[in-house]
Amino acid sequence: MPAGSPTPQGTPPSPRAWELDRDRLAATRFGTVRFYDELGSTNTELVEDARVGAPEGLVIVADHQTAGRGRLGRTWSAEPGTALLVSALLRPPLPISEVPVVLMAAGLAACDGVEAAAGFRPRLKWPNDLVVGDRKLAGLLTESTPGEVTAVILGLGINVTAAAYPEDLAADATSCEEEAGRPVERVELLVAYLTALEARYGAVLVKGGRDTTMKAYRADSATIGRRVRVELPGSVLEGTAARVAWNGQLIVVDDQGGQHVVNAGDVKHLRPA
Repeated sequence: MPAGSPTPQGTPPSPRAWELDRDRLAATRFGTVRFYDELGSTNTELVEDARVGAPEGLVIVADHQTAGRGRLGRTWSAEPGTALLVSALLRPPLPISEVPVVLMAAGLAACDGVEAAAGFRPRLKWPNDLVVGDRKLAGLLTESTPGEVTAVILGLGINVTAAAYPEDLAADATSCEEEAGRPVERVELLVAYLTALEARYGAVLVKGGRDTTMKAYRADSATIGRRVRVELPGSVLEGTAARVAWNGQLIVVDDQGGQHVVNAGDVKHLRPA
């Protein structure tokens, strides 16, 4: 199987690391996939590729990350072979104000992919997590590069086995195999996700696609209607998550009826009083 050329930060995979049926991706924009046994971060690698003109559709997958990143500078760590760690490059022909809908589409595609490969459908916790109940299954990290044609890098990490997270997080995390009750192949999950991403991203780009995507996102939301605590810089907001706006902002109504627009922040789902 062809593999990407090694870089100073990455180690190319062993021949049997991934048995990818490339024909299934041939009809999508994601036909070019580079695999690494070990890499600092798939997002970091792809950001550098984007800066030197890599085309839309390039995908990077790592068996293990030594410097994986989550939101707000957090680290993303998983034992080798236990998680799907993938980043995809898009160059959406959209105004900057509409780019957040691409993240919503990616979240939906991740849910689609898990459902197709593992047989259950997670829900979306604002802004970028996949959850089953209140246990985290996956996280998305979106980055962009400035320029005439904006590059959007969609990083996704999905727990495939229980070994993907430490034992002390067992109450707050879950995996595909735990929820499915059977083995789940990472390569099958990868192809299912990329196939779904092609469809969801394509839908964003057609007339009315943004509204269709947001309607689907709201339907899959685990956050809308929940009482939440939002940790903001220098303050904490508690209230009910009323809706997600067209641009991805979370609207929270506090106990006095005041509406708050949240652009970014840590959200915790609270149990009903």
